[in-house]
Amino acid sequence: MKSVGWNLLLGLFFAFLTIGCSHQQSKSANERESAEAKNLLQGIWMDTETDEVSIRVKGDTIYYPDSIDQPAYFRIVGDTIELGPNHYPILKQAANIFWFRNLTGDVIKLRKSDDPNDVLFFVQEKPNQITITNEFVKTDSVVIFKGERYHWYIAINPTKYRVSKTSYSDDAVEVENIYYDNIINVSIFQGKEKLFSKDIKKQMFQDIIPESFLGQAILGDMQFDTVDESGFHFNATLCVPEETSCYLVSTAVSFDGELTLNLLER
Repeated sequence: MKSVGWNLLLGLFFAFLTIGCSHQQSKSANERESAEAKNLLQGIWMDTETDEVSIRVKGDTIYYPDSIDQPAYFRIVGDTIELGPNHYPILKQAANIFWFRNLTGDVIKLRKSDDPNDVLFFVQEKPNQITITNEFVKTDSVVIFKGERYHWYIAINPTKYRVSKTSYSDDAVEVENIYYDNIINVSIFQGKEKLFSKDIKKQMFQDIIPESFLGQAILGDMQFDTVDESGFHFNATLCVPEETSCYLVSTAVSFDGELTLNLLER
């Protein structure tokens, strides 16, 4: 009886082990990419409703006609196309047809382009350096206060510091746009004596501008406002690219060279 009981337990153990391995193999198979589906998706695709170029698929990357939209790595697993954290159900796929459901639940219907000239929409597959001020800009002027002559300088310097902004295509597919930030140098002289000179960076505004906004914003401009008893007043502008959202910040420099930042308006 003991031998029969032990054999029964062993049999149950190996049965559960076999079922568990089978489940893992099945799960692994389900998570495996579909090479056939990915191959079918290669090429340039048009929106069937608007007849406009929508995407280009090359290898495991999706490109967009807008050069500021970051190319996106994708996978096709089962009946789903995965772009980053977002999954889009595939409703229909063939050699020249691709239908999927976007983030808002709408069905996007694409057809494969047969016009070789459509590749011109994707000549720039990497984003350009786009800034609010895309070249070095320097302004200066002389102001008189209480009989003293002061000379101020503002130099806007484009940088390689990337600013990433998430947006959505016309098909409600999430895309990442890349821009580049500026550093602005402010200098003040009284004759040959330098009263103040400092590089202003957007990180300096983190105590007065919400982090969620600052992360997508660009330090776009700096303008001289006035001079009074408290010092020299400049206005800095921080904006989210291609939006109307901006912060205007007073950037004041005292006669002792002390910098003070105060929010003026949004």
